[in-house]
Amino acid sequence: MSMRGLFGFLLAAAMTLMAGAASAHPHVWITATSELLYAADGSITGVRHAWTFDDMFSAYAVQGLESKTKGAYTREELGSLAQTNVESLREYAYFTFARADGKKERFQEPVDYFLDYKDTVLTLHFTLPLKAPAKPKQLVLEVFDRSFFIDFQMAKDNPVKLVGAPAGCQMKLERPNDGTASAQKLNEQTFLNGENSNFGMMFANKITVDCP
Repeated sequence: MSMRGLFGFLLAAAMTLMAGAASAHPHVWITATSELLYAADGSITGVRHAWTFDDMFSAYAVQGLESKTKGAYTREELGSLAQTNVESLREYAYFTFARADGKKERFQEPVDYFLDYKDTVLTLHFTLPLKAPAKPKQLVLEVFDRSFFIDFQMAKDNPVKLVGAPAGCQMKLERPNDGTASAQKLNEQTFLNGENSNFGMMFANKITVDCP
């Protein structure tokens, strides 16, 4: 099942409870933190994400899951759902786009992935290794959904960390303006056709790392 298919299935019932919600974007809200991972030689090797889903999506995602403790789920109990999530992400390039000195970089499939459940919300943790480590003067990493089906917002506190980066590297995060109000004026069909199919690019979270 695709990422949007999974989200759509889980949220279908919730959408019927919200007047006009079925024609509004986004449908899913994620609060994200990211760690950029560096090797000892100063090359970047990948990015580690933690994506916390909104409470509505979380509630429907765990509906019907068996657990030993009511209202609580272990990583093991969430293992199958975590696998479904990361496999679904492949179709959308993991909503993560990198350029090293202007050159597009590609990622391998996620590793070290798991879900945890705390305070009634799910958080998906996963690491995206680069297909080949890079040592650029400037790295640009963007996180967004082109169709704005999913609204990514970087966490207010400690949204991005450089792990093992060379001394002197400087990181800057550019947060997007809130596009929800504009998106909600457009109906579902608008996002499936034409010029608005890449609407989400306007609201990308942009991380730039400059190294000496």
